[in-house]
Amino acid sequence: MKRNIVIATLTAAALATGGTVAAFAAGDDDATATQRQTTTSVQQAADRDDDSADDRDDDASDDDRTPAPAGGVTAADAIAAALKHTPGTALAADLDDDGADAWEVTVVKGDGSEYDVRIAPDSGKVLGAQRDTDDDNDADDRAELAAAKGARTDAREAALAAAAKGTVTEIGLDGDKGGVAWGVDTVKDGKQGEWKVALDSGRVTQDRDED
Repeated sequence: MKRNIVIATLTAAALATGGTVAAFAAGDDDATATQRQTTTSVQQAADRDDDSADDRDDDASDDDRTPAPAGGVTAADAIAAALKHTPGTALAADLDDDGADAWEVTVVKGDGSEYDVRIAPDSGKVLGAQRDTDDDNDADDRAELAAAKGARTDAREAALAAAAKGTVTEIGLDGDKGGVAWGVDTVKDGKQGEWKVALDSGRVTQDRDED
């Protein structure tokens, strides 16, 4: 009777862990064999759980998405701070790729000069402004600048509109066959989203070009 109780207990433990057990009705050797098989099944189940956890960790480490800003300064806040310091037309704003330690806002002044204004993500303080001396002012650049100046929805307003989809990490003008629109990247619940915001209406739609 005692041997049967031991076998029944081992059987229940194995079934609870998803394993299998071969129970024999009599003999100490049979009970020992049953215990060995149960232990093996339990260990195999634990190994499968460890492998699944390792796979999840590997997936997370391979994720190269830009992190959401650690501070409370949003893209819209950064653009407003940059324009207050360097008046002009904001063309883009994004978090640095080297650790997201600052917002970098691209502003074109009235005389056509372009500046990169850095904004602290925790305080909104202007960390500095540097003029972009690159002469790559081609026809596309001029067209995008003209579109931004004539837009009813500016970069800050577009960032505010897209914030309903998640935390905005980057915004800039995006030209394609459908015309020029604001292209916005967001992060929500660890997932990245890509959106377009119409220059005229501010309507937010999912960016299908990258699919």
